[in-house]
Amino acid sequence: MVKTSARASVLLAALLLADTAAAHDHADHLAHDTKPKVDYAKVWLEKQQTAPRLAIAAQFDASQLWLARVIGQQIFVSHSRDAGKTFSEAVTVNRQPELISADGEARPQIAVAGQRVYLSWTQALPQPFAGHVRFSVSEDGGQTFSEPVTVNDDSRPITHRFNAMLADAGGVTLAWIDKRDGTGNPDYRGAAIYTARSTDGGRSFATNRKLADNSCECCRLGLAADSDGTPVVFWRQIFGKNVRDFALARLDEPLRRVSEDGWEIDACPHHGGALAIDNEGSRHIAWFTGAEKSPGLHYRRIDGETMSRPFHFGKLDAQSGHPQVAVVGRKVVLVWREFDGKFNHIRLMTSRDRGQTWSAPTSLARTAGAADDPLLLTDRGIPWLVWNTTADGLKRSRIAP
Repeated sequence: MVKTSARASVLLAALLLADTAAAHDHADHLAHDTKPKVDYAKVWLEKQQTAPRLAIAAQFDASQLWLARVIGQQIFVSHSRDAGKTFSEAVTVNRQPELISADGEARPQIAVAGQRVYLSWTQALPQPFAGHVRFSVSEDGGQTFSEPVTVNDDSRPITHRFNAMLADAGGVTLAWIDKRDGTGNPDYRGAAIYTARSTDGGRSFATNRKLADNSCECCRLGLAADSDGTPVVFWRQIFGKNVRDFALARLDEPLRRVSEDGWEIDACPHHGGALAIDNEGSRHIAWFTGAEKSPGLHYRRIDGETMSRPFHFGKLDAQSGHPQVAVVGRKVVLVWREFDGKFNHIRLMTSRDRGQTWSAPTSLARTAGAADDPLLLTDRGIPWLVWNTTADGLKRSRIAP
């Protein structure tokens, strides 16, 4: 079913088994196997109700670090004036409890613009792999939050998930993965990327807009502002019958293929990419592929129509994955996860010439036990790692300029 290298097979198996959603589009196919049928509804609900709530959202504003985390069936927001050493008393966002997705690929999102604090998340529905994109805003600096609303205007109990969010002084944009176009159409491949924009501070949203058909079904989205403020989305796309490489598009332009790995896989890898855009408008992207010719993590810079050669980083044998990228001036920062058999590590590489040459990889943090994927933030021109762990709690590391 999967075309990939033997060297990548162990890592790929771990990726595909990490979340049941990795095979949700193939339940009918799997039903013909001789193995007992999987009760996807039961597995789905058990995961949403009992899985560790490690996936957090975080963002710096001009003076504070904002943190959103899921506890039970509610989202709580707090802020810190000392870069995460201490936090304010947490404020409840959704007063009415609901099932909330909170894993590495499908995490809550937080964005801050002035006194407005925006929250979005995926409400998990009882139907397998179904959800709604939910939204709430605080207009008083995080003291109180509005009653949550559903942003997707298709209300069927299907996939509207893996939301990303971007805010500025002009409003807030959400993007997500949506299955509405494939419902009832067995020939439709994958899902679609949908977006919605609010220009009144989150009080209302324009009609949902489809950005692209045939996206992969369950990989996180990258979302960043272009040099003119227009949002740019980065996602895993299905090309042809089943090649799952990456695409990128401004909200006002058609998609563009930006990786040529040729990874043919009849399942969703549950492994999205990362996007950052510098002051010159260059796109910096990082992603994972299991393609036989070069499996693992890659980085490239895109300048207009020109794309640099993919730069391979990380140790495949250490299950390197889930990269994040940030840019500060000419400096580019990459972080990602690795596992040495005992500890989860966050590894770091930096470039001081806009991604042309790179430092040797170093270990930025480590922990034993379960951990979230890394978050890479910037605070007044300084990159920070924020990482939620079971054993050590919330870890923060200032990355030297």
